[in-house]
Amino acid sequence: MLDIRGLSSGYHKIPIIFGVSFQVAAGEFVGILGHNGMGKTTLLRTIVGQLPATAGAIRFAGSDIAHAPTHRRARLGLGYVPQGRQIFPGLSVLDNMRMAAASAGLGDSVLDGVLDALPRLRSILGRPGGVLSGGEQQILALARCLCAEPKLILLDEPTEGIQPSIIEEIIEILQRLKGERGVTIVLVEQNLDFIRRLSDRVLIIQKGRMTGEIPPDHLGDDELVAEFVGMSAH
Repeated sequence: MLDIRGLSSGYHKIPIIFGVSFQVAAGEFVGILGHNGMGKTTLLRTIVGQLPATAGAIRFAGSDIAHAPTHRRARLGLGYVPQGRQIFPGLSVLDNMRMAAASAGLGDSVLDGVLDALPRLRSILGRPGGVLSGGEQQILALARCLCAEPKLILLDEPTEGIQPSIIEEIIEILQRLKGERGVTIVLVEQNLDFIRRLSDRVLIIQKGRMTGEIPPDHLGDDELVAEFVGMSAH
């Protein structure tokens, strides 16, 4: 479904990612693990079209999208839940979702299905996004993405600043999306337990380059994780 070949990108003239290549099959859940500053967010922003690729190819659902505008990538079914969530704080939960659906050329008919997947939001539809807890905002950000009916979701650090109980809920949500809806997901994350429990396989990014792959069930091995990623499993 997603085929990245030799992808390079950065900010203005500062290169951040260098010749990154990986593939994601339909229905797969792929984790990308690395420290802060290794290029994880830059990679996702380049795939979704917020940053221009300086080299390489991006193919999604059979189309070459390396130079396509962001809205065309979204219409093809590429969804993005950014780090920091970026909801509209002054709009209600419902209006946040309506705006996302309208931006994708869809009507309110998609909302019920999204709320079935994310039932926590039903009781807070009238609340402004800005008064929600961090965990509720993260679920709303995911809901906004789902309102565009994506085939593949790029998730950037969804556990950042989230209380443990909501992290468990997000794990259950993502497992259902993959299992019941067949959504393909690419997850960028530093939380080892989170990425281990969700991913079919985990890619390692270091200093803007893909440096290897580690089986998810090996992420509890301190020695192995330190060797591959340079971080502790605990």
